[in-house]
Amino acid sequence: MRSLFSTDGWTKSSMPDQSGKTVLVTGANSGLGYEATKAFAEKGAHVVMACRSTDRGESARESIREAFPAASLSVRELDLADLDSIRSFAEEFTAAYDSLDVLCNNAGVMAIPRRETDDGFEMQFGVNHLSHFALTGRLLGLLRSTSGESRIVTHSSGVHERGRIDFDDLQHEQSYDKWEAYAQSKLANLLFAYELDRRLDDEGDVVSTACHPGYAATNLQKRGPEMAGSRLRLAMMKVANAVLAQSAQAGALPMLYAATHSEITGGEYVGPGGFANMRGTPELQESSDRSYDESSAQRLWTVSEELTGVEYDL
Repeated sequence: MRSLFSTDGWTKSSMPDQSGKTVLVTGANSGLGYEATKAFAEKGAHVVMACRSTDRGESARESIREAFPAASLSVRELDLADLDSIRSFAEEFTAAYDSLDVLCNNAGVMAIPRRETDDGFEMQFGVNHLSHFALTGRLLGLLRSTSGESRIVTHSSGVHERGRIDFDDLQHEQSYDKWEAYAQSKLANLLFAYELDRRLDDEGDVVSTACHPGYAATNLQKRGPEMAGSRLRLAMMKVANAVLAQSAQAGALPMLYAATHSEITGGEYVGPGGFANMRGTPELQESSDRSYDESSAQRLWTVSEELTGVEYDL
């Protein structure tokens, strides 16, 4: 990744006031989603915490309120491995709220043994890409009708650079490598974010952008070894997190920057600007050449509409 320019020293305290704004964060009960939720709430936004487990979501909400008693937070159930859950969530959300200023497509899974979603998609491609494609499409009307600028921030990863979209085996049914599947899903995140911004160009007040957290210590790294039952890999991951990773709070900064900074106009890629783009304060960067392939993006868009049954009115 090549840096475009540095935003030296940009931290959570650099965020502008978010009072009066409604923010939706998927996977808000832990890791980067939790830290982003906490920061948005501290700055005055009302944050909707979309969580697969409402119990864990409520626990996270109470934890944030211990630090910020005035935090405005609500918890809603959303299972990103189930298109019916996404549809129900979007219907309930649009009935309950008349605006949506920021949508953070944050939740995801990484390098897990092959599993399938309720709809038969390979889990990483289904949760990381297709679910957020469907969710964004179902909330687009609300985003477009919101007064002022609204933003869609899609979380990718530096691992996208290894990614290739295998249109002949999108669900990795013929062969499966957990890291190849993860890289494909993270490349899909960027192809979607950039294509969405191109299609939104005439909309004016809705922008789509993307980010990556570098290497941040979260529970995301633990799930794969735990699901595989590998104590050795789990131990190695814990050591790597302790030695190499930055904190989840620091890892959330690119998402917060993408969601709130005045210089964001759509189509950007924000990541940490320190060592190997794994840590440090946020900066605008360039993603891989494949992520800017418009023909692949358009093909992926068509396939995603077919698989999810969600069509965008653009």
